[in-house]
This record gives sequence, structure tokens and C-alpha cells, in this order.
Amino acid sequence: MKTIVVFGASGQQGGGVVRALKAQGMFRVRAVSRDTARLAGLGADEVVSADLTRAETLGPAFDGAHGAFVVTNFWEGPGIDELAQGRAAVDAARAAGVQHFIWSTLPNVAVLSDDAFDVPHFTQKARVDALVSKAGFPAYTFVEPPFYFQNLTGQMTPQPQADGSKGWVMPMAPDSRVIHAGDVSELGTVVAGAFANPDRVGAGQHLALSGDLLSWNDIVKTLRDQGHNVQFQPVPGEVFDTFFPQAPELRKMMNYFEAHTYFGPDADEKIALAREVATATPTSFADWARVNFAQDRVAQ
Repeated sequence: MKTIVVFGASGQQGGGVVRALKAQGMFRVRAVSRDTARLAGLGADEVVSADLTRAETLGPAFDGAHGAFVVTNFWEGPGIDELAQGRAAVDAARAAGVQHFIWSTLPNVAVLSDDAFDVPHFTQKARVDALVSKAGFPAYTFVEPPFYFQNLTGQMTPQPQADGSKGWVMPMAPDSRVIHAGDVSELGTVVAGAFANPDRVGAGQHLALSGDLLSWNDIVKTLRDQGHNVQFQPVPGEVFDTFFPQAPELRKMMNYFEAHTYFGPDADEKIALAREVATATPTSFADWARVNFAQDRVAQ
């Protein structure tokens, strides 16, 4: 069986890719992480230690691989250079003879907004796209993860409000239906489908995972219908910026959402193509929330 190497296998995107490829059963899977102990129980055929910030570690990770899935993590720490990491991965993959390279990217907010919004955790990834396109891979594909459903039970967990409910205070209009959202663990179903269909999506196509297009009103209504006492409160951007150190970055991201939607103007095309090749149908927010929103965390 041909080998697919999966970077970031200890994270949500990479872990989902490993599981989807193993379920598909068409490829041998090599999982890559800086800390291979975190890959225990993932089910990969092979685990390898490598670091995208250390180019000298990448050769063994790509050696003999037919395909590669590569993702970087902007939130890993201050000063992260995703463009440099992407370049190192592309160079090492080409040197190793990788035939199908899949890069986890996002829309180029700087280009789409004519520099009106500075959202580096989108734009840094998008700037790697040109390196991938010009590298000369026989097949290459771009996949775009959605706004994670998991954000709403993680870093964006609803906070206690004065009336006893829990909720979100965000710099967005509550009725702006612009958030392409999904279960990030299901990105692997799109990646597995892409590796199985290089003739269909191996010429630089963009595939976007989305389970739902949501507004904050939609999120609140879904959860209230399931018995949760939650609310949403819009707040001016200048107030939100004072909440925590990363708030300005997230506020600019939400400003971009309202102007262009999460996936940008070609969202429908990217989502439809992803659904054509994916090995499973994406989960809706209502179905995901029914399983994953812990009643004792958000209900009155």
C-alpha cells in the first residue's frame, strides 16, 4: 500500500486525517509529531518524530511517501512563521518525491479585503498556497477547515451572565449568517477523499469542510431548543479588544466574516467539491451539539 504522511497527527486536524485514512483502508499511514508519545492509540501504521521548524528532521518523515498532509498551528506560540514552515515542508516533500501534497490552508484575508483586515492566522497559511502550486507536485490539493464547532466548548465556551444564563459577548451582529462551521475532526474525510481522487481534485482545487452556515442567533436557538439557557450579546469592537491579549486578532477575524463570510466569495463551490469527494457527510451543528454540549456546563 502507498504511504501517506500526516503532519500534526497529535492535533485535531491531523488526528482526524489519520483516523479517516485508516477507516478508508486505501493507504498506509505514517503519523508525524514532535512528541510521538502523543500518538499512542491513534492507530497509525508508523509514527515518526519531526518538527517543521527544523528542516533537518523532515527528510525521514517524507521518505518513501506517496502523499502528504501538512498543517501548521498559528496559535502554537508568539512569532510563529507559517510561511517558513510551509516552505520547509514543500521543499522536503519535493526532494523525497511526494506525488500528492495536501496543504491545510484558509482564505487570504489581506487579498480578499484589500488589506482592510489583518488576520494573520488566515493569511499566513494562504501565502503558502503559491509555494505549493509552483513546487511541481504531480498532484496537489488545498483543504480548508471551518470555524470549529469545538471552539464553542473550548476557548469560546459560553461564560456566566448576570441573569444566571451563560453566553457569548462578541463584536458581531447576532443575525449575520456568515460563519461556515463544522466538526474539525471530520476534515480527515475530505483529505482521505482527495487522496483517493487525484484526477478530480489534484490540480490545485480548494475543498472546504462545512457542516453548517451559522449566525450567533442560529447557535443560540439551536442550543435553547436542546434545553440550554444561553444568550448572545453584541459588543463594540473597541470594547472587545480589551478583553484578553488575542482579542484584537479575533475581532478583526469576525469583521472579515461579516464582510466576506468565513470561506470567502467562492465558499459554495469549495464546499460542494469537498462534499463530492469526502468519505462521509459532515455533521450539522444541531447533531454535534446534542452529543458534545455538556448539559452541566451551559444549562441552567
